[in-house]
Amino acid sequence: MLLLHLSDVDEASWAERMRAALAPYPVVRRGDAFDPADIAYIFVWKPKPDAFDGLVNLKAILSLGAGVDALLRNPALPDVPIVRFVDEDLSQRMSDYVVAQVTMHHRLYTRFRADQKARRWSQLYPPAASETTVGIMGFGVLGEDAARRLLALGFSVHGWSRSPKAMEGVTCFAGADEFEAFLAGTDILVNLLPLTPETAGILNYETFSRLRRGKLEGGPVIVNAARGGHQKEADIVRALEDGTLGAASLDVFEVEPLPAESPLWDIENCYVTPHIAAISSEKTGVVYFSRIIKDHEAGKPLINVVDRARGY
Repeated sequence: MLLLHLSDVDEASWAERMRAALAPYPVVRRGDAFDPADIAYIFVWKPKPDAFDGLVNLKAILSLGAGVDALLRNPALPDVPIVRFVDEDLSQRMSDYVVAQVTMHHRLYTRFRADQKARRWSQLYPPAASETTVGIMGFGVLGEDAARRLLALGFSVHGWSRSPKAMEGVTCFAGADEFEAFLAGTDILVNLLPLTPETAGILNYETFSRLRRGKLEGGPVIVNAARGGHQKEADIVRALEDGTLGAASLDVFEVEPLPAESPLWDIENCYVTPHIAAISSEKTGVVYFSRIIKDHEAGKPLINVVDRARGY
């Protein structure tokens, strides 16, 4: 039996689609009559503290989100495999966001918007894409997809990850020993890291001060579409105000919704979006997770299982 425990999404719609895809396999929601001991799989998004109560025969946890940092912090999390969502549609949406922000900053939008407001005709030619290096932190499925899209647009792309990776056309760096070299060659820093104890707060003033200067008018830029826990917002404010950063695009925040009193709202070279870079598609999610359950019930191994030690 599959139990849906989905907060802040249309759980009823997901349940209807999952029942159709898995029939005659039983699918239940919170509030339905069922014996917790009969639940073999639980499909979760922002689970409540009691989400796993009584699930003594659980085979796997299916996570609607690509990131599982919040799930791993649940004190009642059962010791069973966690399957994360890996989906082409999700990757496409994230890459759309990254490409939009990168190209906006590469074409010096902040500078020309200020000129327009001042009714000032001041021609300044942005560098070629090939002269601009985008550094992507986090080189998993999402990072690799964004890199492919940026390479196709002619950008120089660097990647940094915990363990060594290789991708044609990308200069790859790995580990703490190569982090400074990665930053030193980066003009636009894109964060797609998983949130772990090692990456928490990585977007800080020291990191910003190590980015390359002299390539982009106004200074280097950051784009954070991963987790709010990666950034120190006081450091971002300081860096934007003193010129250490030329601009920032932020889709995630330490506290969400972003409090009305946050200074980030009023900084002209800070672009705020309300955690909308990518969303898990109901259509593709049902296909993905129903196939995982069918395959696992048929004796096949689970795919995209989270490494709890790494946190992703």
